[in-house]
Amino acid sequence: MKQQPGQPPIELTEASLSSLLAALQQNKFTASQLLEACLSNIDQFDDPANQVYTARFDRTARAEAAAIDTLQQGRVPLGELAGLPIALKVLFDVAGEVTHSGSKWWSQQAQSDALIVSRLRRAGAVITGHTNMTEFAYSGLGLNPHYGTPANPLAPSRISGGSSSGAAAAVAFGMAAAAIGSDTGGSVRIPAAFCGLVGFKPTQKRIPRDGVFPLSQSLDSIGPIARTVECCARLDAVMAGESWQKNNSVDLRGRRFVVPANYMLDDVSPAVAAAFAGSLRKLRESGAQIVEAQIPVLDALPDLMLNGGLAAAESYHVHRHWLQQRGDEYDPRVRERMLRGSGISAADYLDLLQRRVALKKQADQWLSAYDGLLAPTVVIEPPLLTELESDAEYLRLNLLVLRNPTVANLLDLCAITLPNHQPGDLPSGLMLVGRHGSDSTVLGVAQAMEQVLKQ
Repeated sequence: MKQQPGQPPIELTEASLSSLLAALQQNKFTASQLLEACLSNIDQFDDPANQVYTARFDRTARAEAAAIDTLQQGRVPLGELAGLPIALKVLFDVAGEVTHSGSKWWSQQAQSDALIVSRLRRAGAVITGHTNMTEFAYSGLGLNPHYGTPANPLAPSRISGGSSSGAAAAVAFGMAAAAIGSDTGGSVRIPAAFCGLVGFKPTQKRIPRDGVFPLSQSLDSIGPIARTVECCARLDAVMAGESWQKNNSVDLRGRRFVVPANYMLDDVSPAVAAAFAGSLRKLRESGAQIVEAQIPVLDALPDLMLNGGLAAAESYHVHRHWLQQRGDEYDPRVRERMLRGSGISAADYLDLLQRRVALKKQADQWLSAYDGLLAPTVVIEPPLLTELESDAEYLRLNLLVLRNPTVANLLDLCAITLPNHQPGDLPSGLMLVGRHGSDSTVLGVAQAMEQVLKQ
């Protein structure tokens, strides 16, 4: 159903999921009209040479939206996401569609939906399509030589971040109301921060990964990218198989947060440092207690990532036969990172797992004294596309972009990024990291912080 003549346009680049749901329930527009607004934005903004969507599910999405409209007309109770257009990173299986994980040569037609996709559908989400990503999710920058690199909607000469590049760009362009990505070292939070959005990485075990193409079984997490913390909380609850409940307002007065004096504030750009300092000032003015402290466990993390660490070992395990047979068809930068895993022995890998267990316990101990850790999500602004043309600069910037968000993956913590840049500035994010399993608490605190940061 096309939008009717004379009807005000449906604004998707600022709308929260709650506002869209309220408008649907009040019959201000239908699910079909909301979907058509998304499809119109895709038609207008998606560049075939640098794709945001690598596949559109227009036929099935229109059928889903029409079914929701019919049920609503009949006053049939609907799911908690009924009518919301949601995009999926192209490593989530969708029945009848091809999962290619950003590759040109590897593809598999899915026989069934990934478990999280089934849960989204049951809640009434309208699945708009598969979005672009770094090949096999192995980079924080979002470049893809096969499908192109989505431009940053807020700064078109710059990257949108990775590996869930298309997911964040789709939300920022209004091509979807929200999107689902994967996060192995920041691949939800980096593009969210670079595109002025909220991105949530849950405790790993919270969201099932059935039907999701893996990068690293130890580090992969599934999380939402959306406009507000509440949007992310809604999607997180559905994917976790829970009923979403509106958080009671959290009072930040007396809450204690730690800012690491080591590791996570190294090499911060002046603009990001200024945005971070401004965020801390606002939080202190709201009554939050913020202390700066040395956190020894952070200094142990680089050793855990030597020669690519768990991500290299586990991705090489998945790809080793394909690399031998079709290695020349990989993105060379992805291939080289995976091949480092060939030099990690079984004994080395088991050592990594054991050391990680010890570091996770240590991290939980130091975080138990605080309501969370605060740091810049990414320590630099979104790089220019031209900065990434040389392999050396690509490698340097990729490691720098990944460094802070990877902390939560290596230590199996939950973390969220909130936009904290001033209007007109390049986008940046404030990251709140919480203890393992404290997802609900972190989302509640983040929602309170979000209101403070907007003041």
